[in-house]
Amino acid sequence: MMKIGLIREGKTPADNRVALTPSQCKWIEKNAPQIQVVVQTSESRCFSDKEYLSAGAEVKEDLSDCDILFGIKEVPVDQLIPNKTYLFFSHTKKKQPHNQKLLRAILDKNITLIDYECLEHEDGQRIIGFGFFAGIVGAHNGMMAYGDRTGLFKLDRVYKQRSFRDLIHNYFGLRLPNVKIAVTGSGRVAHGILEIMNLMGIHEVEPDDYLIRRFSYPVYTQLKGAELYRHKETGHYSRMEFHEHPEKYECKFLPYAAQTDILLNGVYWDKNVPRLFEKPDVKADNFIIQTIADITDDADGSVPINVGDQTIEDPVYGIDKATLEKTAAYLPNSIDIMAVGNLPNELPRDASRYFGEQLIKHVLEDLLGKGSEVINRATMAKEGRLTNEFEYLKEYAEGKL
Repeated sequence: MMKIGLIREGKTPADNRVALTPSQCKWIEKNAPQIQVVVQTSESRCFSDKEYLSAGAEVKEDLSDCDILFGIKEVPVDQLIPNKTYLFFSHTKKKQPHNQKLLRAILDKNITLIDYECLEHEDGQRIIGFGFFAGIVGAHNGMMAYGDRTGLFKLDRVYKQRSFRDLIHNYFGLRLPNVKIAVTGSGRVAHGILEIMNLMGIHEVEPDDYLIRRFSYPVYTQLKGAELYRHKETGHYSRMEFHEHPEKYECKFLPYAAQTDILLNGVYWDKNVPRLFEKPDVKADNFIIQTIADITDDADGSVPINVGDQTIEDPVYGIDKATLEKTAAYLPNSIDIMAVGNLPNELPRDASRYFGEQLIKHVLEDLLGKGSEVINRATMAKEGRLTNEFEYLKEYAEGKL
C-alpha cells in the first residue's frame, strides 16, 4: 500500500489550492486500490474536510506515515517532515533569495524534492502547472485595471465568483472601447489570456497590422518568440537556439509599446532572457502603455518596472513614468502594474481540478512506478543531496551567493 498525503498549505499569504480534489481522490482509490490518499485537516482549503471525507479519503492532522506528500506552494521550513518525498513548487530553480533557507532545510532534513516546475516533456515543455488559470485571472485583472483607470467600463473581482463558469457571466453585454492589447507568450499562461480575450469578444489581428493601424473596435495581437526576439548578429529567430542561448538574442518589443494600451505579459523569463523593454524606455513620449498585467510576475524581470508582488485583494500599483518610483494606482503620468504571485488562487476550485487532472494523467503512474526520466529530471534533491542536474544550486543552498 502506497500512502499519498495532501498537506495543508502553510505559506503566508495563505493559499487554498490543492493538488487533488475530493472527486480525484475517489477516482484514484477506485482505479488504483494500492494507493491510499490521506488529507491533512485544513480550515482554509478550497475543498472542505467534509468533502474529502464524503469522497472516502482519510482526513487527519499527522501525515508522518505517508510515503509521498503533495503540496502546492513552498512548505515552511518548520513544517517539513524529515526523510520524506515532497512534490511542490519550491521556487528555488532560479536561485530565488527568499527560498534559499528552504532548499538548505530540504537537504539538511534528508528530503527528496520533486519540483512541479521541473516536470517536463522531452522537448522541454512543462507537463504540469497552474499557468492556464494564471492567464485567465491575470487577463481579467489587467482589463479590470484599465477599466478602473479610464472609467470606460467596470469589471467585478474574480475571487468574488464561485467558479470560472460564473466569471464568464461578467462578460455578457460587456462593451469595451477600441483598445489595443499586446499578449506576449505562447505557453499555458498565454492560452489562458487568449481564452479571456475571446470570451470578451476582442478581435485578434496580425502583428503587422497592429503596428500600423488603429481600429474602431478592441483588438489584441499575440507576440510569440519570433515576434519578440531576434539574434543579435543574424537578426533571425530559432526557438531551439533561443532556449539554449537566450543571451545571444535581443528583444524587439519596443515598436509595439508605441501602439499598445494594455500589455498582458505571459512570457517565461530568467536572468539571461532579454527584457521586453528597459526602465528608461517608459519615459519616452511614444511609450503609450497605460496598464501592464505582468502575469508571469518576475520582479525586475521581463517587465523591469515590476517592483514586487501585490495581494489578491489589492493587485494594482502605479509606477511614475518620470521618477520610476512606486505610486498609488491610476495616477496621471503613471503606468499601472498588476503583479500577483498566486493569481490562480482567485479560482481555487477550478484551478485545483485542472491541476489534479494533469497530475493524474501525466505524473502519477511514473511517480508510483520504479522511476522514469521525467521524474528523475524533476528531482532536485534525492535523500538530502542535490541531484546532478541541480548541482549548480550548491553554493546557493549553502548561502554563499
